[in-house]
Amino acid sequence: METKIATFAAGCFWGVEAAFRQVPGVVEAVSGYAGGHTDNPTYRQVCGHGTGHAEAVEVTYDPQRVTYGQLLDLFWQMHDPTQLNRQGPDVGDQYRSAIFTYGPEQEREAIASRDHEQQKYSRPIVTQIVPAPRFWPAEEYHQRYFEKNGGAACHVIPGAAR
Repeated sequence: METKIATFAAGCFWGVEAAFRQVPGVVEAVSGYAGGHTDNPTYRQVCGHGTGHAEAVEVTYDPQRVTYGQLLDLFWQMHDPTQLNRQGPDVGDQYRSAIFTYGPEQEREAIASRDHEQQKYSRPIVTQIVPAPRFWPAEEYHQRYFEKNGGAACHVIPGAAR
């Protein structure tokens, strides 16, 4: 099986990871940090706003079973992309909305998807679409957080912000 990678930031990574894990064709979803300037950041450092990282999820997927476009569709549904540096009660630059792209094809598809989604919102979408930087996996206690600890998703209800 040949897999591909996609990386998304849509607020608290626990809910993003849990949502992507439910998608048939997603082989792995890992919570972590992307988009900052510090090597191997810790959760405490990221929450302290000194590293520039977003809480992100690296998704490994089988493109024969799920397309990048389908992953983008889920990304837009799981959060409010019009909120700058926050999702619901979670506030800070680590909760920003971002799509980290791997190559020009993903970049084109992400931009087209964003432009299509913008038609559904009265406020501007603030999601960053940028080349994928190095992804740093989060500490083990963040991986599969809801499976280990229970709890509900920490994201907006799809369509509620529109």
